[in-house]
Amino acid sequence: MPAALLIAGTACASAATAMTYRLPAERPVALLPGPDRDLAAGICSACHSLDYITTQPRGKGAQYWKDSVAKMVTVYGAPIEPADADRIAAYLGATYGAMPGDGQGR
Repeated sequence: MPAALLIAGTACASAATAMTYRLPAERPVALLPGPDRDLAAGICSACHSLDYITTQPRGKGAQYWKDSVAKMVTVYGAPIEPADADRIAAYLGATYGAMPGDGQGR
């Protein structure tokens, strides 16, 4: 390598300034109020962010949420007792399954 390139490269490297990054402020994710909200939040957040729930499209209905909870158990091995799975699915279906403004969701 020619000496001039080596010197130029060294000068550029020493003139570089360190970059600093600031991550956006995190906001806690809270589920909407309803019966068994705390049960759903506690069990679901053991494996994934509650954003997974709150960012799902609305209006898919109660069956979508029942199937989603069943998938968490059967496919991903979530340790949810059947009675708790039913309660969580009912909460999610009632709270997130309806379209906003139709009087069924919160």
